[in-house]
Amino acid sequence: MSNDVISNDRRHASDRRAHSSGGRRTPKRTSALQYVLHSFVLALVLVMVIIFTVRHTRPVYASRGTIAQELRKHAPNAAAVLVDSSASPMERLMATDKFREEKQNFYEDLMRTQRLDSARADSIATYAVREAYIRGISPAIIFGVMLTENARFISGALSNVGAVGLMQVYPKIWLKKQFSDSLGTDLASDSTNVRYGVFILSQYFNPHTRGGQVRTRDYRSALLHYNGCVTGSNTPNCKSYPDKVKRYVEASATSICNGRGFFDCITKPFVEGLLGESSTSSR
Repeated sequence: MSNDVISNDRRHASDRRAHSSGGRRTPKRTSALQYVLHSFVLALVLVMVIIFTVRHTRPVYASRGTIAQELRKHAPNAAAVLVDSSASPMERLMATDKFREEKQNFYEDLMRTQRLDSARADSIATYAVREAYIRGISPAIIFGVMLTENARFISGALSNVGAVGLMQVYPKIWLKKQFSDSLGTDLASDSTNVRYGVFILSQYFNPHTRGGQVRTRDYRSALLHYNGCVTGSNTPNCKSYPDKVKRYVEASATSICNGRGFFDCITKPFVEGLLGESSTSSR
């Protein structure tokens, strides 16, 4: 074979290597459509797995409360600062363990009277202890007056002289604009009536000024003023009113007083300046 023929054959062999038709060593190419379909199927399977997990698996945190509730449970001091920083002073106060304890005590003593259901007892206890905190009055005195004035807890009770509600508030004297703007007008409403009643008590129990000297009224004088029994000319035997209140407290304020004697339980202010606010003057 001539040199020209050999050279020509080699040139053709080189050309075949340069234009390979795809033998065993050449990888197969996957079309773009196949790739998209494959990705879609994988995504669909993943979504189905997530849906199944959410529907049939209970997360660890599912049985827990909100962050605020968890903080109150495990770190109440931190909760008061971090969770309730935007709440009003009264809301923060009502979230404390002390308030809940006092409310529970008031509730238990109300329930022992067997004159109201649990829902009403709970609401009255809330109103009474809340106002006790605001006005610096012992819950025991509120409880004793309430039983003395309205032992059946009739919201719309009306006395023969026109006193109304749980704490028998006399509208002719107290339902005036200077008070109603902040205390309300519906004396047949438990919350409004208790608000007025505790406010009136605070005017007679809290220290007052006479002759330039600050004095604290004794409980008998304060209760007589609350009852309108200053001279005793309007209601016969009204001088016995403080003794009635005292008997109710000693006999029925079991949880509220919690073993304390009458004077420790009833005559000492419950909270002094707790909210940093002074009571409304009514003199």
